[in-house]
Amino acid sequence: MHGEIVLFAGNSNQGLAQRVAQSMGMALAPARVDRFSDGETRVELEHNVRGRDVFLVQSTCAPANDNLMELLIMTEACKRASAGRITAVMPYFGYARQDRKVKPRTPITAKLMADLLTAAGVDRVLTMDLHAGQIQGFFNIPVDNLYAEPPLYNHVRDHIVTPDPNDTVIVSPDAGGTERARGYARRLGCSLAIIDKRRDRPNEAAVMNIVGDVRGKRAVLVDDMIDTAGTLTKGGFAVREAGASSVFAVATHPVLSGPAVGRIADSVFERVVVTDTIPLTSAAQALDNIEVISVASIFADAIRAIHFNDSVSRLFLGALDD
Repeated sequence: MHGEIVLFAGNSNQGLAQRVAQSMGMALAPARVDRFSDGETRVELEHNVRGRDVFLVQSTCAPANDNLMELLIMTEACKRASAGRITAVMPYFGYARQDRKVKPRTPITAKLMADLLTAAGVDRVLTMDLHAGQIQGFFNIPVDNLYAEPPLYNHVRDHIVTPDPNDTVIVSPDAGGTERARGYARRLGCSLAIIDKRRDRPNEAAVMNIVGDVRGKRAVLVDDMIDTAGTLTKGGFAVREAGASSVFAVATHPVLSGPAVGRIADSVFERVVVTDTIPLTSAAQALDNIEVISVASIFADAIRAIHFNDSVSRLFLGALDD
């Protein structure tokens, strides 16, 4: 076991970092993370880290490049100050969607992220709901991929599903999310539906085909993230047109870029439930139909497990397999 836990936070998600510290019964270690006049990142750690077990809480959400640089430079500062071990706690792992070559002469940026973090001196990565699980294999250091499913599942069970689970259907907004949706449906005892989006001819609008029965049921669309919200909100309209009595959405990462807030405001969703891996913008906070569930306790438990050389897998094994 390394020395005592020291918990630092960058600027990307101070709220979650504070909640993680509170859940652990400790305070965030003081650090100055700001900018020089020319825009370069400036870091000064104001707590001794020599021989300590250091955890850096930083989501690489927008502005992704600035937040990534903060994390890399904080890691470098810890390394030069003789930290015993450095764990990057990345609730949201940016660039995860660039996990493969989709066209000739395009990069695999998620692999570059792994190389940068390792080169900077990160000894371990702790993240949540990686968009592509194989990214763990891009690293030559331990990567723990936690799941936000337990608190989200509990919320759906307690506040959305009726006493009769047959009245609720879990919906995957695309074929790629079927396994995730199936896990929710299995644990909740609900039925499953999948939205099959296809274009019969080039340049024609995509047709949303619903595979499964949603008529007269509460439909809950489940996804790992909401970016521009196009797929999710169109899926919501599709299941409503197919006869769903009410429509909800559940997702881990509220990226909410571009027109997302406006689309959600104009959507059919009674409620959109997300976690605090990414802080909501002021515009998103103003929406009446967005609700945030904290995952701070999950990260606090994982940090304790890592520090005490306990099993981290016990926190997520079976999360979607019951």
